[in-house]
Order: sequence, then C-alpha cells, then structure tokens
Amino acid sequence: MSGGRRENDEYRAFIRAHHPDRGGDPAAFAERLAELRARRGRDPRFEAPVVGGAGPRRGLRGITDKLHRWYLRRYRKPRVR
Repeated sequence: MSGGRRENDEYRAFIRAHHPDRGGDPAAFAERLAELRARRGRDPRFEAPVVGGAGPRRGLRGITDKLHRWYLRRYRKPRVR
C-alpha cells in the first residue's frame, strides 16, 4: 500500500472509531482531527476562491439567446423511437 493510501485508511478508521455521533469524546475528536488534517496538508485544488457564474445575459444578446433556446426546444426531434 502506498503512503497516501495508508494515511487515508488511518484517517477513515479514526473517524469511524471516534466520531461523537458514535459515542466518542467531541473535544478529543476535534483535537485529533485537526492534527490529522494538518499532517495531511492542504489540497491545492481547493485553495482558489469560489466564484459564481456570469448569470443570464441582458439586452439584445439576452433576447436572442432566449429566442434561440426556444427555437431549439420547439423544433427538436422527438425523443421516441
């Protein structure tokens, strides 16, 4: 087993055995969980800020987009065979 996999297995085993919903001590659980997370390090994939989508277009372009979507729905082929 690789090192990362072993760490994941240890992390999950700890969660299953010591979670407060399963009778574990909440303070000890939080302390040990913070220690495990610090040891694992941060995942760079989740460091970027969360940004929402642009939303619907407005103005003339928004109107033409709505008409285009309506046309595609109205004149699409039937889904039955």
